Amino acid sequence: MLGAIIQVLVSGFLIGALARWAVPGPDPMPIWMTILFGILGSFIGGGIAGAIFGVEQDSGSVFAILIGSILASTLLVIAYRRFVQHRPITGPAAQRPPT
Repeated sequence: MLGAIIQVLVSGFLIGALARWAVPGPDPMPIWMTILFGILGSFIGGGIAGAIFGVEQDSGSVFAILIGSILASTLLVIAYRRFVQHRPITGPAAQRPPT
């Protein structure tokens, strides 16, 4: 049980970190928010990709679920930046830290 919780937290951190890396500019958010975006993105994007491509254990399905998870997490980071931090996604203003 504890191993499963640790695995979810680590995978959420990795997916969330990849999502934050995909969005240009600084994103000052705490580590718990990175993990939360990674877990939520994994549920949303992985669920959609699993429904479309199936949930077999072949490499194509696992890759599609991974890409769907990263894509959904990236969209969550973009939405957070746009609607919570009130910052643009692209352009020179995206490279400045939030005020």
